[in-house]
Amino acid sequence: MKRRAFLAVAAGAVAFRAVRAEPLVRVYRSPSCGCCAKWADHLRANGFTVEVIDVPEPGQYRRKLGIPDALGSCHTAEVDGYAIEGHVPARELQRLLKERPSAVGLAVPGMPLGSPGMESGGRRHPYVVLLVDRHGGYTAYAAYVR
Repeated sequence: MKRRAFLAVAAGAVAFRAVRAEPLVRVYRSPSCGCCAKWADHLRANGFTVEVIDVPEPGQYRRKLGIPDALGSCHTAEVDGYAIEGHVPARELQRLLKERPSAVGLAVPGMPLGSPGMESGGRRHPYVVLLVDRHGGYTAYAAYVR
């Protein structure tokens, strides 16, 4: 009997872990930006809960959250205390939340073709995901090549 109860509890714990979603991602974007919606869909497809907030000036959120304008893109997001700028792949958000480095967050400057939300008929440009430190500096966190 004890063995059966243990197995039931263990199975419940596994099931609970399987349905656990990633933390909420708040995305600040211009209402006319279509690629931002595609990026949000990419995050949802990878287990994140996403709230998209249309704002007149997404850049003010970038600055408020500590991402330098030089690393800007078309949208800014925040997740669990981190800023996310641009088309950062969900895989890197998951890694960031697992490793929890002391940083402002991640950025993919510009809008590179082939990044999540910027898919274009199979065309891809190489790009780097940057880890942004608390002083505005950055280092490479991940590289995506063709």
